[in-house]
This record gives sequence, structure tokens and C-alpha cells, in this order.
Amino acid sequence: MLREVDLIACEDTRRTRALLTHFDIHTPTASYYEHNKLTRGPQILRQLGDGKSVALVTDAGTPGISDPGFLLVRDARAAGVPVVPIPGASAVATALSAAGVPADRFTFEGFLPIKPGRRLNRLKALHQLDTTLVLYESPHRILATLEAVAEVFGTREIVVARELTKQFEEVVRAPATAHHERLTAAGVRGEFTLVIPAE
Repeated sequence: MLREVDLIACEDTRRTRALLTHFDIHTPTASYYEHNKLTRGPQILRQLGDGKSVALVTDAGTPGISDPGFLLVRDARAAGVPVVPIPGASAVATALSAAGVPADRFTFEGFLPIKPGRRLNRLKALHQLDTTLVLYESPHRILATLEAVAEVFGTREIVVARELTKQFEEVVRAPATAHHERLTAAGVRGEFTLVIPAE
């Protein structure tokens, strides 16, 4: 598929190019991410309108899930351009399948607010739910998020999954304070998915 399209829209052209090179794929790439979505999106839509085919990929997970790719998909659909999904890795489903917690009903929150007060207030609101909760977090904010989770959820054991489907994948169940201590000692690397079971 990636060999057949005219353009590959991706978060980080360097990361995607490394993958493409590994598979000897020479399709041109264009960056499409949070900070250029408003200018790059219309450019890509013009190419689609001219009959070009574009693949949308993301650095990790599935395009459109906690990812600005949903805007490109929305605008392409609004312009009458067919969108064909190709299932791939999703950290939500992967973490839930490995967490060992009830997943017949769950709430996917994505990324929490960056500001500490808003983050804490959002967690307090989510604490009222009676479903398993799934969050994403970056390596830059994971320690602060674990502190907030500990404040709201106390000693409840949560699952922290890191680098799912990658070489250094780990899935660990423990209270948020224990995760905080472990990650502080080991160093914080990778993308994180937190799974908080209902009481």
C-alpha cells in the first residue's frame, strides 16, 4: 500500500523514512502533525482533489486516535474523498488486552490536560466513572500524571504499559506511587498507556 500511493503524510518524516528505507519504499513523505495541521492539511487536500492518493501514518498507534490525523480524515470525507482504514496497532486495545482488568466497558480519555490543576480536576471527574479508564501520557509528563493519579485513586493498582508492540515493551501493575518510584529510578523513556480499573 505505501509503495502504491503518491504521498505519505506522517508525524515525523525522519522516523517514517527510516521505516520506509528498511522496506525499500521510496514514496515521497510530507509532515503532518499538531503544529502544522492547519497549513499542511489544505495542501494535502488539494493533492487529493487533483486525484493523488495519500496514506496517513502516525509515529505510534493508529492515525486519528489522540492524533491530529482525525482533522485530515474529517476534511477529506467532507470533500467527498473516500477514506480507507487499514487496521493496525492501537495502544488502547493492546494495553487492555494485556492488563488483566475488565474491558467489557471502558472509557478512553486520551491525554489529560497539561496544566496541573486542570489535570487533577479531570481525574477527579473521571474517578466517578464505574468503568475501566484508559489514558495516554508522554514521557515528559508521566511522573506528574502518576502523582495526580495517586492523589485521586490512592493505592488502587493501575497498569502502566510502555512502548507497546516495540522492543522494550513492558506492562506493570502496581499502585501509582510504586510506578513513580520505579520510573524515577529507571529513567523515563517511551510512550505510556495507563489502565485504571474501576473499584
